[in-house]
Amino acid sequence: MVRKLHHDPTELATRAVQPALWLLIFGQVMSHGRVIDTGGVPYLDFLVPGILAQSVLFIAIFNGISIIWERDLGIVHKFLASPTPRASLVLGKALGGGVRALVQAVVVMALAAVLGVRMRLDPAALAGLIVFVLLGAAVFSNFSLIIACLVKTRERFMGVGQLLTIPLFFASNAIYPTSLMPRSLQIISHLNPLTY
Repeated sequence: MVRKLHHDPTELATRAVQPALWLLIFGQVMSHGRVIDTGGVPYLDFLVPGILAQSVLFIAIFNGISIIWERDLGIVHKFLASPTPRASLVLGKALGGGVRALVQAVVVMALAAVLGVRMRLDPAALAGLIVFVLLGAAVFSNFSLIIACLVKTRERFMGVGQLLTIPLFFASNAIYPTSLMPRSLQIISHLNPLTY
């Protein structure tokens, strides 16, 4: 996976566009508007963890589309015919999603540093970030693989992926505090794995 990213850096650049837009446009506008009460925390400082979680989710949840491509090309049948344990194949896909998400996390953190966001950069905080990103991406990547095995087509997968990611993102505290939500949505938000 790392070699693939090294040989095709455009993937990294294109994946960095969405979090950059959230931070550079949405974050800047909402910071200057001061319309969301974040409890005395600057809005960009509040927003960065949510955009980081969103980046991990979006990268991981669409990781399963590669299985559909590989199945259509006959590559999956070759993998399944090899002596490699199937658990290793799934773990490899999850690890690949984790590496992509980790690179994305570096991009988000670098952009946040440029924007002056206060961050804890001690070893324990960075280790926690790495664990969060890798485990979060692995869980959502495996969930994505399950969806890909069930839906069978790329078009249907994209629709189901959007159906899952958008509610998870907006029903979390990624872009606004849960205190602004109606009580019923607060309950959903506290059950949401994207809420931090």
